[in-house]
Amino acid sequence: MESPGTKTVRWRIHLNVPPVEVHRFLATEEGRSRFWAESAEERAGAIHFRFMNGQTWRGAVVDNAPPRRFAVRYFGESIATFDLADDGRGGTELALTETGVPAEWWAENHAGWVSVLLALKAAAEFGVDLRNHDSTRTWDQGFADN
Repeated sequence: MESPGTKTVRWRIHLNVPPVEVHRFLATEEGRSRFWAESAEERAGAIHFRFMNGQTWRGAVVDNAPPRRFAVRYFGESIATFDLADDGRGGTELALTETGVPAEWWAENHAGWVSVLLALKAAAEFGVDLRNHDSTRTWDQGFADN
């Protein structure tokens, strides 16, 4: 159930790697820096995200149950939860649910997660970083490959 003024973002994606590998991308500094943020160091139970546009965010890890779940407090005090399930063929069904998203942020968060999830897929399956790593070409300037 939504709190007044908040919405939920939901996405699913299939990855051709096992849940244990996907979980490592989500739950480790090295993994997160390969697809999510320029850096995402974890200290004292909090992830210190630094994004290409200079924006920073400190979000607490709220659940870490390898290899099935990882959740972090994200922008606007929302909770981003990644549930990972074995697909029975060596791959992973990932379900992302971000709850508590301020209604006025929903459209940007909804679109932003597509960018993050596709970058995760490229990194996990192919070892490719889709981001441009150029501070003059960020999400704020309309670049999807931020």
